[in-house]
Amino acid sequence: MSLFITFEGPDGSGKTTQARRLVEYFQSRGLPVLHTREPGGTAIGEQIRNVILSTHNLSIRHETEALLFSAARAQIVAELIRPALAAGKIVVCDRYADSTMAYQGYGLGLDLDALCAITRFATGGLTPDLTFYVDVPAEIGLARRHRGETNRLDQKNVAYHARVREGFLKMARAEPQRWVVIDGTRSVDEVQQDIRARLEQRLEGRV
Repeated sequence: MSLFITFEGPDGSGKTTQARRLVEYFQSRGLPVLHTREPGGTAIGEQIRNVILSTHNLSIRHETEALLFSAARAQIVAELIRPALAAGKIVVCDRYADSTMAYQGYGLGLDLDALCAITRFATGGLTPDLTFYVDVPAEIGLARRHRGETNRLDQKNVAYHARVREGFLKMARAEPQRWVVIDGTRSVDEVQQDIRARLEQRLEGRV
């Protein structure tokens, strides 16, 4: 049974930890699963990731940023995600195309229709079956991030990150059949328990 699950959330939401824990849950049940991330996941994608996130590239244009994310996405879809789904695997991806809409669209103000067209071109129209959005207020997420290693996007102001969060929430409200909103302000264990329970509800015994 193939299944494409993505994790989204503001920076510092804890989504990466939650994605990893869900992968471990699938593995414990003997289910074939591919765990990957965006941008990255492939050799080319990881090189693009370094360019996007480097604090040395503060002059990068908004359009360049969006196109680089989409280029990495085109690579991971063709090289990893589609083959895994075709082989009947569960794919768990830490960020996907919704991040472009939230960060470059709602956050930076780029044209949403243009971003949708670029995304369709990059992915061939591949959309997730289920998206977990781990939600935290921008201030909490940034405080968590600043306790560890930061990247170029972390250096943007709170207003930008608040726009990103509102963009995510707007997309979740518009497509409730795909999105599951999770309160990320709780403990790691509580969040994971909620994710697993909501997963079972959505799949109705398929997994």
